[in-house]
Amino acid sequence: MKGRPPQSPIRQNMIELLDILGSAYGYQMSKLYQQLFTPATRRVIYYHLRKGLDLGEFEIDRVEHEKGDFSWGTMAEKTYYKLGKNARPRGNERIREAIKSEIK
Repeated sequence: MKGRPPQSPIRQNMIELLDILGSAYGYQMSKLYQQLFTPATRRVIYYHLRKGLDLGEFEIDRVEHEKGDFSWGTMAEKTYYKLGKNARPRGNERIREAIKSEIK
């Protein structure tokens, strides 16, 4: 079989994150992922968010527009993701405890 395999340890870790958080936007997930797991670029995180949408592992929860003084302009768009119907969280207790300690 050519190409990337449909399953991914990075995407599975992201599923575990969303299982605990409920909903999060891409940059938020990227920062948390960097703190808890082996380093992955923000580009890889966003790739897996898009791939997870295609596979039904993630769904778009909502899109918010935030006003502010950003380097690219005055408006930022935050797309919040939640688990989709095809997500299979494993309920990793180590990840749950690490997230609880990071959020405090």
